[in-house]
Amino acid sequence: MTMPSDVSQPDKILYPDAGWTKADVVGYYDRVAEYMLPHLQGRPLTLHRFPDGIDHEGFFQQARAKHFADQVGSLRIRHDEPTGSVDHIVCEDADCLAFLADQGTLTFHRWAARGDTIDRPDLMIFDLDPPDRDMGLLKRTARRVAALMRDCQLSPFVMTTGSSGLHVVAPLHPRSDFDAVRDLASRMAEHLVAEHPHELTTEQRIEAREGRLYLDVMRNAFGQTAVAPYSLRARPGAPVATPLDWVELDKGGLRPDGYTLENLFRRLGQKGDPWGRMFEQAIDLSEAQKAFDALT
Repeated sequence: MTMPSDVSQPDKILYPDAGWTKADVVGYYDRVAEYMLPHLQGRPLTLHRFPDGIDHEGFFQQARAKHFADQVGSLRIRHDEPTGSVDHIVCEDADCLAFLADQGTLTFHRWAARGDTIDRPDLMIFDLDPPDRDMGLLKRTARRVAALMRDCQLSPFVMTTGSSGLHVVAPLHPRSDFDAVRDLASRMAEHLVAEHPHELTTEQRIEAREGRLYLDVMRNAFGQTAVAPYSLRARPGAPVATPLDWVELDKGGLRPDGYTLENLFRRLGQKGDPWGRMFEQAIDLSEAQKAFDALT
């Protein structure tokens, strides 16, 4: 895999199980930038950094460090006390992505809103967290969430997380605040739980889920983040969060961590980015609210 020439400690092993080095990681992000950057544009990021590799403890970083290169952007956002104002990291080009990878960033988490409308999200996010990697239940639930979204006039898109679950998201016009988006997502989740009480739950406490899949809508809140499309995960095998076509849920061998640093580009060469034009299908949240109220 090719990489920028100025990587520091290029031979440092970051994924010991597979032997992937920092040079491999920087090269991956340099190559995937054309697909990934549109999903980062204007969004504050939280970095998950592992300077010594995934066998060592990593850390999260949301504030832009003073020593970061000029190509790393920033966006000052006012949070409630005691946090106050934070200069959040923004990444707009391939040089920035490669620089942050060279700093040991493996995973990029993004906000559901962009800088010019930071208090109004343009995504509704359902994070599906299955018990015991139950792929059958995971796929059924993704289809159920998608069907309900369509009934609400929303356009659902699905992505493997590179971890244990799937994300189902819908694009929005950024005209409603986070509370309104989270409220509708919560009502939709409770509607699904009422229809499938033995398989689904909105219980945050693991011990209260009793083997049911957790419908997590808490990412629809100000300051919360979700893993970015095409981000690596800090897990063995270097899995990648990968947008899918809906028909791909029918694949027998589909796994949330099945696409990796090693095989992603073969997929991109065949499929391109299924999320590439998603915002052409965005609607106002008010339309979805009316449709849901009519449905229920």
